[in-house]
Amino acid sequence: MTIYGNERRLFLDGEAETEQLGRELARRAVESECGLVVFLEGDLGMGKTTLSRGVMHGLGHEGAVKSPTYTLVEPYEHLKPRAYHFDLYRLGDPEELEYMGIRDYFSDENLCLVEWPERGQGVLPEPDLEIHLEREGEGRSVVLRARSARGAHLMNELELIGPHH
Repeated sequence: MTIYGNERRLFLDGEAETEQLGRELARRAVESECGLVVFLEGDLGMGKTTLSRGVMHGLGHEGAVKSPTYTLVEPYEHLKPRAYHFDLYRLGDPEELEYMGIRDYFSDENLCLVEWPERGQGVLPEPDLEIHLEREGEGRSVVLRARSARGAHLMNELELIGPHH
């Protein structure tokens, strides 16, 4: 039995390990055959988009993965599961999300990655998993927090890389 809110900490030594964590997340999401809402938290330049790139490539996307800073959402509907990458950095008001039909993206079959989730507070659903990245020396300190049974199960299945703190 896993308790929600449990967390795991690890250290990622550079971009390759950050992307690898994303690939591992994608692999587990595919195996569990269910949707997932992941909040990516951290300051500018901490690796949120790098981690997102790892997820999309792990799901089979070939090509560039850029942060949808101006469009708010980048759909990857050709993937299984369908994936959506949100970047709410430039969001003026959470209500704007209602106008773009945000709730339609968060179905049980879709994988949704949300950068800057605090800007959509009150409109976004609760996440299954929160991933917080911050600078530590040359790498990144990462804290993964489960916020649902689905998130706890996925987090417990992850084969995490890098030394754990």
